[in-house]
Amino acid sequence: MPGQWEFQVGPVEGISAGDQVWVARYLLERITEISGVNFSFDPKPVPVSSMRNNGGLAVIKNAIEKLQVKHKENIAAYGEGSERRLTGKHETAYINTFSWGVANRGASVRVGRDTEKEGKCYFEDRRPASNMDPYVVTSMI
Repeated sequence: MPGQWEFQVGPVEGISAGDQVWVARYLLERITEISGVNFSFDPKPVPVSSMRNNGGLAVIKNAIEKLQVKHKENIAAYGEGSERRLTGKHETAYINTFSWGVANRGASVRVGRDTEKEGKCYFEDRRPASNMDPYVVTSMI
């Protein structure tokens, strides 16, 4: 998206990501008032990660299926005002429908093109709002 910024935290394990997101959000609060947050599941820092091993794409798809089952619960916990942002337009998914796709910026969950090609790597949840509580989101994931 033109003018889009990317800000990354980590690498850290588990709930420590919440600490870093709080600090990052403090610094970027005005910029992200109407934007969403993408949570990338990139287990690179973890010494043994089944997502990064051969056959990792199957592990990723399994994780995505688990997110799909909890879609309504996740949306309820992913921050306020998502109904104004998750309209299915402007590279967002529709709030009431879970979707995933490869290189699909309009999906709830996006799998990178390289991840599909290599059969392993990472995916990202594109549903959280910028006002989400990172501890809640991290615990749900």
